[in-house]
This record gives sequence, C-alpha cells and structure tokens, in this order.
Amino acid sequence: MLKILIAYGTRPEAIKMAPVVRALRQRPDRSDVLVCATAQHRSMMDQVHEVFGLEADVDLDLMRPDQDLNELSSRAFTAVDEVLCTTAPDWVLVQGDTTTAMVAALAAFHRGIRVGHVEAGLRTGDLQHPFPEEANRRIIDVFADALFAPTPGSADALRAEGAAAERIHVTGNTGIDALLQVADLEPDQRVEDEVLITVHRRESFGEPIREIFRAIRELAERFPGYRWVYPVHRNPNVRRAADEVLQGLANLELHEPFDYLELVRHLRSARLILTDSGGIQEEAPTFGKPVLVLRRTTERPEGVEAGVAKLVGTDRATIVAEASRLLTDESAYRSMAAVANPYGDGKAAERIAQILTGEPYEPFC
Repeated sequence: MLKILIAYGTRPEAIKMAPVVRALRQRPDRSDVLVCATAQHRSMMDQVHEVFGLEADVDLDLMRPDQDLNELSSRAFTAVDEVLCTTAPDWVLVQGDTTTAMVAALAAFHRGIRVGHVEAGLRTGDLQHPFPEEANRRIIDVFADALFAPTPGSADALRAEGAAAERIHVTGNTGIDALLQVADLEPDQRVEDEVLITVHRRESFGEPIREIFRAIRELAERFPGYRWVYPVHRNPNVRRAADEVLQGLANLELHEPFDYLELVRHLRSARLILTDSGGIQEEAPTFGKPVLVLRRTTERPEGVEAGVAKLVGTDRATIVAEASRLLTDESAYRSMAAVANPYGDGKAAERIAQILTGEPYEPFC
C-alpha cells in the first residue's frame, strides 16, 4: 500500500487538492493518505476544509501577518522536513506554484521521496510574472517524478524543457472537479447587472494595482447601472490601495474575501469578470463568463486561445476600453460567452489516483 502525503497551504491549493484526497481515499486498499497543511493562508484555507469536509492530519500553522517569502520558506522547510521524517511517505503530492508547494516538493526531493506535481507545466516564460509562482513551478517540475499536466499545452511545455515522456500525464485540472462538485450546492441566479472583480497579484503591488483600481473606478462611474463587486484580498498591499482609490461609490461594493461557495455563486451570476487570478481564469468558462485578465502574461493561455478570456494588462485605458466594449457590444460579448471549458472535464483527480495506484487511465485532451 502506498503512503501518500498531500501538502498544501493556501485556499486555491486546498480547493484543487480536495478532489485528489477524495479520489485516493476511495481506494483504501491501495493508498493511505495523510494531509499536511502549512496554513500559509490560515482562515481562507479553513473555509475550504469546511466546504469539502477535509481535515488536516498535520497542521503546521505557519501563517504570520505580512510575512515575506524568505521568512515563510525557512520556517516551512524545517517544519515540513520534520513531518517527512516522522511519516516517511512513499509520495509527496503538491499543487501548483505556491511557496508551500515548492518547499514541500524540494524537501521531499532532498529526502529521496517521490514527488507528484498536480498542475505541472504551466508557463508564462517570464520569471517575474507571476512572481514568485513562475519560478516555483519550474523548480518543482525539474525533479518531480510524476508531472500531472492539466492540458496538452502544459504537457508540451514540459516536453520542450526536456521532461521524459514517462513522467508526463495529461489529466485535466482538478479545480474543475472541485467546481463541478460544489456548483449544485449554490442556486443558479442570473444577475445580469454584476461585474465581479478579483485583484491580488504580488507583481502588481504599488502603481500597477492602483492603475487597475483607477480603471475600475472609472468603469463604475461610467456604468452606474452595474454592481461592481470586489472581495478585497487581505494582503495589506492590496487593501491600502483599494481603500485609497475605490471608496465612496454606491455601486462599487468592497467586501471581505468570499468563501468558496459564495465565490462560486458570484461566478455564476456575474455578467463579466475582471481578474488576475489563475484559478478564476479556469473556472469562469464553465459558466460561460467572459474574463478580462488583469495581467501582462498568463500561464493559462488555453482560455485566450479559445476566445473566452483576453489579456488586458494593468493599463487603465486598456482595461476601461475592453470592459466598456463587452458591456455595450452584445455581439462582442456573445463571442466570449461560450460555455466551453478548455481546462478540464471533472475527471482529473480520478486520473491522478489511477496513475499513482497503477490503474489504466484515459488522458484528458
């Protein structure tokens, strides 16, 4: 029987790993699963545990207010290494591109433990965008024994970097599994006057994020008939800028971060989504919602190639022009509002479980 340690620390990781935990635990004769939570993001991760009925077997509780990356990394290496020595797993599974994922994978590699990377192969080609996530992904993919690529494009990126074919498995994205699992828990409310906003990217801190917020303020003033809904990330670099630029408009609502179910409800009901989130780029096409990506680059080009997302960067004039076009030109809106998702089919976690336990599987394509 395989002993598998699944490590995560943020809400997106917990969401995307929840279906993997479930799929593996449905095979109790083949795998013994332990969940290690670093709690890199404490309260937002705990919300996901409630939704999916998860509980950490080991909770490292590493979150500190406004901690920097080196501080978090140093404490995480020590804490995760102790867990590895105590539990002696056969595999460590990590998801995505966080500091937790990079540290847990590298610590396992140092101990000679096999590493599986869920959501491998996503690339922008720019180490500064997104920062530090692009570097974290590349580091993990150098030595991971199993590369669970969500799309054929991400598998191609891994092959181009020299990854051996036997390490690469095209599975689909587990985030779509999670989304489909919870979507029916929330009513499908069509609120055509809402625009959903999520902004939090570290590389946008400072003037770029203020430029985004100035664009949103201008749009809210230009389109007073729409509700501009922004659940503000708790990072103080985001909150300070939001408070400076976005206060004082009746139709621009600043909220505390939504829990996952509430976020799904807003994704389903919004007319348009403005985001710099990778996960929301993947989720929105399931509900046929056009996405304007508030970043220079994206490691998820499939949505752009499919025409359901568009890169608009952080320039105020560009954001205003593109959002205005979608809110006034019905044909332009319809061309992006296709209900088709290039990122997954809801079976990714099952494929990952099959691969790890030696069962046959059909790749996602």
